[in-house]
Amino acid sequence: MTEVSESAVGNPTDEAKPTWRKVVDFPLVSLAIAIAAVAAVLAAASFGFKQMPPMLGKDADRFVQVVLIVAALFALSKLVLRHLGEQPRDDLPLGIALKDLGIGVLGGVWLMTLVVGVAAILGAYRITGWGGSTDALRIFLMTGLWAGFAEELLMRGILFRWLEQFAGSWAALAISSLVFGLGHLGNPNATVFSSIAIAIEAGILLGAAYMFTRSLWLAMGLHAGWNVTQGYLWDVPVSGNAMDGLVDARLQGPELLSGGAFGLEASIVAVVIVTTAGLWLLREAVRRGHVVKPWWTRRKLARQAVAA
Repeated sequence: MTEVSESAVGNPTDEAKPTWRKVVDFPLVSLAIAIAAVAAVLAAASFGFKQMPPMLGKDADRFVQVVLIVAALFALSKLVLRHLGEQPRDDLPLGIALKDLGIGVLGGVWLMTLVVGVAAILGAYRITGWGGSTDALRIFLMTGLWAGFAEELLMRGILFRWLEQFAGSWAALAISSLVFGLGHLGNPNATVFSSIAIAIEAGILLGAAYMFTRSLWLAMGLHAGWNVTQGYLWDVPVSGNAMDGLVDARLQGPELLSGGAFGLEASIVAVVIVTTAGLWLLREAVRRGHVVKPWWTRRKLARQAVAA
């Protein structure tokens, strides 16, 4: 895991840059460019896939499409996103990829299993038999690879990153968490409480993972491991989407404990356990000195240092 200082995420006094570069490097402008670039990749991929006739069957074609889009987004990060901002950096460094991704996946598995275990003890979760595993490809592909990579690239690698460079770490954490929670409001069986729960538990955990490592691999691993474990291993709905996993399971009792049809992510059990893990990770990020001050504060301090 790479340690960085606050100076590594912004140098507002670089007067040697031409005007156009200063404009492009302004955090909100970089944010807009990054979002536009991702939108262009997704639009091009959607158009291209619509022109292609079915080749390998519905499931196989979907697998190929998702893998190609993820590869295109990875290339976009390496070729474009890493060069944006006052102090460009690579959020997907290959040297730590396997380590941080592996730790993240194991962390996601452990957290979801702990949530399921506590819910079972409280009578909110019960295994009724073996499942058919008919959704295995869907779970690993869409809730694992797609959600883990694409959603984290957008939410933490773009939204959090440049909001942080503009308004500081705490504002970025709050806003990105809120947006992430609201983004799940349109999911099946979603409620206001389920979106609030997602914002708190997942928003803090994944934002803190990004702050702690200053790369996306840990957050991606946590996100993918969490989703795949709840959907495939424990047959729990993933953000409101019912899954046919390895076992057949039933959520029962008060929705506050079971999360109802949305799944355990909307339960107080997950809110307490996952938020606690997120706050611990956030504390470690603070101890590392990975809290970034707002752009205007950094600029003021830099000018004072130059004047001194």
